[in-house]
Amino acid sequence: MAETQDHQPNTFRTQVGLVLSCVGCMVGTGNIWRFPRILANNSGGEGCLQFLMVWVLFLFIWSIPMIILEYGLGRYTKRSTILSFSSLIGPKSAWCGAWIALVSVGISAYYSVVIGWCFYYLVLFTYHPLPTTHDASLALFNEFAIDSYWPVLCHGVAILLSVPSVMWSVKSIEIVNSIIVPLFILLLFITFVWCMTLEYSGLGLKFMFSPDWAGFGNPRMWVDAISQNAFDTGAASGLFVTYSTFMTAENGVVRYGRLIPIGNNIISLLCGMLTFSTVFSTQTQAGLNQTQIVDEILRDNGPANTGLTFVWIPILYSEIRGGYVLIILFFFALSMAGFSSLVANVEMFVHNVEDLGARRIPATIGCCLIIFILGLGSAININFLENQDFVWGFALLISGLFFLYLVIRYGVTNYRNTFYNNFSTNDWHLGVSWDYIIKYLAPLEGSFLLIWWMVDTIASSSAAHPWYGISSQSFMATIVQWAFWMLVLFVINRVVLRYRSRSYSPNDERTPLPKADELMMYDSGNEGVTTSRYSKLDDDDDTS
Repeated sequence: MAETQDHQPNTFRTQVGLVLSCVGCMVGTGNIWRFPRILANNSGGEGCLQFLMVWVLFLFIWSIPMIILEYGLGRYTKRSTILSFSSLIGPKSAWCGAWIALVSVGISAYYSVVIGWCFYYLVLFTYHPLPTTHDASLALFNEFAIDSYWPVLCHGVAILLSVPSVMWSVKSIEIVNSIIVPLFILLLFITFVWCMTLEYSGLGLKFMFSPDWAGFGNPRMWVDAISQNAFDTGAASGLFVTYSTFMTAENGVVRYGRLIPIGNNIISLLCGMLTFSTVFSTQTQAGLNQTQIVDEILRDNGPANTGLTFVWIPILYSEIRGGYVLIILFFFALSMAGFSSLVANVEMFVHNVEDLGARRIPATIGCCLIIFILGLGSAININFLENQDFVWGFALLISGLFFLYLVIRYGVTNYRNTFYNNFSTNDWHLGVSWDYIIKYLAPLEGSFLLIWWMVDTIASSSAAHPWYGISSQSFMATIVQWAFWMLVLFVINRVVLRYRSRSYSPNDERTPLPKADELMMYDSGNEGVTTSRYSKLDDDDDTS
């Protein structure tokens, strides 16, 4: 693999920078803050292996095929989600691409609040003593997150730092990720090794990798497994569509789409092992048994699902020799990981706006301002943050179904050959098994899980918590928000099509794809010369 790419504008300058940026897309607070919590909540009395098995299964039959789909889409069309849908299956479907962008913005709005919490705790524990009891730690968190306006300021700092990180497009993105991603991995590795040396840490690993087979019958576990895997890897978020617009035919998107998600899930496993081993080590020494550790600590979600990371982790590290150093490393790594993912989310929003004709710098400032405003609700009200985490994290499943709809309408085999096998110059061959996953298996699993979740939620409702009630993770609160925003985007799409410029011809069913020279691709054997491999793009423009 070449270390440095040809000097082409608006592309990654080095392969290392490209890979680190793609890793930065995936690695974030979802690995450290979200994964251990979801894992613990889906553990049975005997262990967590059943969840891990389903989670890994969805990596191969949902996340990896979806990420490969996204890489090929952005690299070929040179557009982000809205115009990619318009380019390939017509402008009437642009609202589907807008939905994907909206989900990413919804995640960004509360995600930046959580990153702000990480910034605050990083600074706080450089001078503040670590809490030693649950009440003291919870009071510390509530004083910050509920009883003050510090979350608003920290949320603003996270957004403000993202402005220069995406201001100059791929140049600033590559620089930022080349610094913070290796730093995060190094800090995570140091913390992991340290925690593995703790007495009784093996009990946590034993519980984590022990099965409780009854868990397979719980529909919420399956929904959590696929949504967490999508959240972990960024599958169906549209982030890879955006980043792949900076790639060329020489970049192996199939190779990246397979190897990088596997590496990301290994990082999540390390984070889970780190957390479980630390919890079991400290609490076993305190005299608690396995049931008490799982029910009272690991499943203690706390306010807005913050219990494990922001309430218990400081207590646990207070009981470890060198815990003051370890807690700073932990929150610094968490801050870096979260920020790299926030940069990707902001870039996706900006790229979509830029595709629609806005200039880069005003688009960056405007998009960051919108995310800041949308995130104020989560910064001020922690229950609202909990709702947004569930609604938009789960909405990634719908985004995935929209991507599948795009490829199926375009033609799955045609998509595979045109976007990968006949396009790439230095990549792995994408086999026909991908066709069957995209056309049959993935739509079936996505639709089945959505329906299963709806039926189970309604069937298990009670008088105290009816399915039609409004709460942070209720059926009705989720459906109402999804339906409202889908309707808004659909109507806007239709209004724009109806009142667009009179120069539009009814025969124009596609937004023209970029010309061959816009793609800035280079044939490996004839540098600087666009070969016939790209002539299809000009044909697409002529027939659109």
